[in-house]
Amino acid sequence: QVTLVESGGGLVQAGGSLRLSCVASRTGSTIDFMGWYRQVPGKERELVAGVYYSGSTLIPDSAKGRFTISRDNAKNTVTLYMNNLKPEDTAVYRCGGSIGAYQFWGQGTQVTVSS
Repeated sequence: QVTLVESGGGLVQAGGSLRLSCVASRTGSTIDFMGWYRQVPGKERELVAGVYYSGSTLIPDSAKGRFTISRDNAKNTVTLYMNNLKPEDTAVYRCGGSIGAYQFWGQGTQVTVSS
């Protein structure tokens, strides 16, 4: 079983930056995909940014230009860099990954952007 430990998040002013880190427990299997998701009340969880084992990234248009994600396979870590944050970025951010059909999630961390 893979466990994820998240760090980062907090309260920032609009235009500020935050870094979210996610560390996966060691596994003998390749973690195919790891990413950060966010969810606000009344809305479905959405992908913020993700990265494949190869390093290729998957970033929705809403995050491109402001958010960057990287992966360190040796450390089983993904890091989300969020810049020029806006109040609409406020949400619970949660790290998730997959090995084949097996999915696993972190506990989530709150990001609040004030205006």
